[in-house]
Amino acid sequence: MENVFDYEMGPILGQRAVLGMVVLQVDETLEHDLRRILPQTDVALYVSRVPSSPTVSSDSLAEMADHLSRAAALMPSHLDFDVLGYGCTSATSVIGAKRVAGLLREGCRATHVSEPITALVAACRHLGITRLAFLSPYVPEVSARLRTTIAAEGIETPVFGTFDEAREHRVARISPASVRAAATALLRTGGVEAVFLSCTNLRTLDVIDEIEAASGAVVLSSNQVMAWHMCQLAGIAPAWRVGRLMQG
Repeated sequence: MENVFDYEMGPILGQRAVLGMVVLQVDETLEHDLRRILPQTDVALYVSRVPSSPTVSSDSLAEMADHLSRAAALMPSHLDFDVLGYGCTSATSVIGAKRVAGLLREGCRATHVSEPITALVAACRHLGITRLAFLSPYVPEVSARLRTTIAAEGIETPVFGTFDEAREHRVARISPASVRAAATALLRTGGVEAVFLSCTNLRTLDVIDEIEAASGAVVLSSNQVMAWHMCQLAGIAPAWRVGRLMQG
């Protein structure tokens, strides 16, 4: 005997905000970090993946443009997203923030679009920062394009450091202690107001407050500024306030 029941329709999970993020196939860190920072009550976060190369170069980063719309189209199609994000700092500088936004919107409906570069620029303007020390996990060739991109927004990076790593799976294994030591060394150089820890696959969240307390400088990271910017755009407060950026 088959039983068929009536049912009532309830509200969507994201009654306060519906958020989406296109994460790189090789990224192990961003999704975890977002779920630590973003509020959970009545806020929904949906994640899709975009094919990405295990090694990082300007060419491999540019190739992701061919897949962004399809990755966004794998989000729940019946939802209107308050904010849709793309989780790659370096690729955004290669593809271009405006093109990234257009490609994502071809895949699904979104009121706002963010990525780490737009989020970084917004954070720097919010804090009045114009000179950054810049820490990258990648080979200098990849970072050069990114530094030029943010320089066009009035943010200079006179101090630069790198872990000189091109293999993405190794970037996810760089210890927070190594990040803290490198960032602290860059800040000792002086002449900057803050340090930026670039790359969504880099584990940064647990050392931001420590570096700020020890150095007195502002510390920004790709995942931190992305989460902050998404909260700003969606009109919600972060559940975990990481660094001076989120203390206001």
